[in-house]
Amino acid sequence: MEMAELAHTDPEIYAVIERERERQLNKLEMIASENFVSDAVLQAQGSILTHKYAEGYPGRRYYGGCEFVDTAENLALSRVRQLFGAPYANVQPHSGTQANMAIYFGFLKPGDTIMGMDLAHGGHLSHGAAVNFSGRLYRTVSYGVDRQTEEIDFGAISELARQHRPKMIIAGASAYPRIIDFDRFAAIAREVEAYLLVDMAHIAGLVAAGLHPNPAPVSDFVTSTTHKTLRGPRGGIILARPEYGKTLDSQIFPGMQGGPLMHIIAAKAVAFKEALAPSFKRYQEQILANTRTLAQEFLKRGYRLVAGGSDNHLVLVDLRPTGLTGAVAEKALDRAGITVNKNSIPFDPQSPKVTSGIRVGTPALTTRGMKEPEMEVIADLMHQALDAPEDGARLDKLQARVQEFCRGFPLFADEWLS
Repeated sequence: MEMAELAHTDPEIYAVIERERERQLNKLEMIASENFVSDAVLQAQGSILTHKYAEGYPGRRYYGGCEFVDTAENLALSRVRQLFGAPYANVQPHSGTQANMAIYFGFLKPGDTIMGMDLAHGGHLSHGAAVNFSGRLYRTVSYGVDRQTEEIDFGAISELARQHRPKMIIAGASAYPRIIDFDRFAAIAREVEAYLLVDMAHIAGLVAAGLHPNPAPVSDFVTSTTHKTLRGPRGGIILARPEYGKTLDSQIFPGMQGGPLMHIIAAKAVAFKEALAPSFKRYQEQILANTRTLAQEFLKRGYRLVAGGSDNHLVLVDLRPTGLTGAVAEKALDRAGITVNKNSIPFDPQSPKVTSGIRVGTPALTTRGMKEPEMEVIADLMHQALDAPEDGARLDKLQARVQEFCRGFPLFADEWLS
């Protein structure tokens, strides 16, 4: 997008954006929670809708002049309900964590017991981590994965639920590579008369495309971010049973947010329309194919993968057999032009600041048009970097190769919007 006025008004911020643009163009973005949006989403997000205050909801605003932004929000609402088959939606949350917060505030009291996936096993901060508001306001019982299979241990979850009788069970993860069985979570929640909240932030795009089970029919509440695999602007959504709608609306506004970000809501509407197109399913299918190929290539080279592989958009690599830590690997790969994040693995002996693993995702690579052959090349580039993480000369040569490789792929591949 043209930014001549910004370059004139604030050359320092312009320079920051240009440097970040170059980074995104010339590096392989493999952080599983990141993606690239379409020009249409960017244009809506950067539009004059940013000027408009619109506290309240369509048809029930506390400001005048909202007739056009009402239309934008109603489009976002109708599209997201269609996308996930949900009777109720709220598109105003500024983030996935704020979406979760609204549900907690609406249906729990401080001190109530919640059950969520342990952060160290792939969960999220807002699922009860001690450093987060969710762990500070509520009594948290954490569940995790089986030590042998490294998949969600439903037997242990059932026992914990019967023992602690939580008011709410939270399903969903930020670093879990396998299919999540929402029906089993729902059965456990029903048995102990708990609410079931599914946070599908990472896999929302796969769910929308019908390539992962949809939690909406079996859950009380579903939350998600609108970026990641859904490939929209940064923000959150809530889906729920219709009887919860009035309470949820009041928790978002006036409970915890003021005026909604109408430019972001318009960009969400654009992303939902893109996700309803047939090309979006092909895009998600390619994400899965790319992740499977990447996993196979890692296994060929002797790497150990948590849970043995992947059913979704990410691979969690256990680096302990290589003698590396996640922190060392992240730094070496970054110098080689490959962006990943260090990540804890289940039962990790290292601290969260060091970790024994890296989390590797394919959504952004797939958006650029990369497919299985490119995954084979990328796995080899990663292996060369991880094989000599302290060899600066090698890493610099790899970075030059990565830059040349990236030139063959635009930042956004129009094929996924055709």
